[in-house]
Amino acid sequence: MPSLDQGGRRGRRSARPSDAESGGRELSAPKLRVDTPERAGLDPQETRLLVRDVVDLTTGDRPWTAGAVVVAGRGPVIAVREAAGWAVRYSAYDPVADAGVELPAGARIPMTVDTPFDLASLTKLFTSVAAVQQIERGTLGIDARVGAYLPDFHAAAAHDITVRQLLTHTSGLRPELPLYEYADDADRWEALRAQTPVGAPGAYVYSDLNMLLLQRLLERLTGRTLDVLVREGITRPLGMSSTDFGPCPGAAATEDQRRPWAKADRGMLRGVVHDENAWALGGVAGHAGLFSTGDDLAVFCRTLLAGGSYGPARILGPDFVELLLTPPGLGFAVDRPWFMGELSGEGAAGHTGFTGTSLVLDPATDTFVVLLANAVHPVRRPPDSAPRALLGTRMAMAVR
Repeated sequence: MPSLDQGGRRGRRSARPSDAESGGRELSAPKLRVDTPERAGLDPQETRLLVRDVVDLTTGDRPWTAGAVVVAGRGPVIAVREAAGWAVRYSAYDPVADAGVELPAGARIPMTVDTPFDLASLTKLFTSVAAVQQIERGTLGIDARVGAYLPDFHAAAAHDITVRQLLTHTSGLRPELPLYEYADDADRWEALRAQTPVGAPGAYVYSDLNMLLLQRLLERLTGRTLDVLVREGITRPLGMSSTDFGPCPGAAATEDQRRPWAKADRGMLRGVVHDENAWALGGVAGHAGLFSTGDDLAVFCRTLLAGGSYGPARILGPDFVELLLTPPGLGFAVDRPWFMGELSGEGAAGHTGFTGTSLVLDPATDTFVVLLANAVHPVRRPPDSAPRALLGTRMAMAVR
């Protein structure tokens, strides 16, 4: 991972000693601990304002989200770890009143810092790490053609789509495909096999299909399903015991999913994946399906900030973390102020999820912010990342 030289500029040298420098020993990276903002080198006034901002997101008749968890820190210190609002607040959505049907006070479930959330598109980050792990091992070429691994995906093969293009959303594939309308998995994968680019390869078009093709590629390459790859290669080594594909019965509720505002009639969802395509694929998909907690995602952020290591575990080498986070990013969005706020300095990376989730990690200041929210409870709204950007700006101010 790029380090800071004495002038504060990003260098290319890894912050982690090489094998030669460490005498060939595998070094441990410090694990996270909860401590004060001052111990983390953060302004306590700004972190208090950050917590206030999160609480404000959950208040009022039409809050931005029913509930939220925020975990933020610098270096190995978690300086903010708070929950606000409700994990379950509504029994249904009333389209006539355009409002949620409130549960009785005694039937609501309060949010806690341990509440799991449907991560939505944050799942893409784990799929990307799983892919880069194969690149590090030499079993996958980043600029190799997808057709070399998936010759039966005729359209991708014919158009010379590459692994890098899948990871950077530059394949030209359409943003999504209504897989939930197909009768079975065989038909769904056949529809994916036939997808041709709708735009010129090389141009950025954010697409769930990229990660679905990458999922299929990884599964074909390794002989293991994506949930196993994520568990064995990422979450188990890092001790992320609350992170897995669903079902997850104790998770925060999401949407009263009904047509016409949704794409399927499933009712109020809790503990099952919100994304209709991931649901149609059985809950395990390259673009969505993971559930996790704020604490677990803090470990994920810290691991990448530490060059791929956490405690005695190493999931990637520093050079491959740098590859993952170098603009435009592999799976990760890099330098995107629209959801990072003023934390989006050179090299800040992260992602958002449709359900209301986001994470940002900034190697330049060694900071991270995880926001988990069930903003689609009881119904989806037009996207609004202003609250995410505000939290990024609060963290940037806390560092200053």
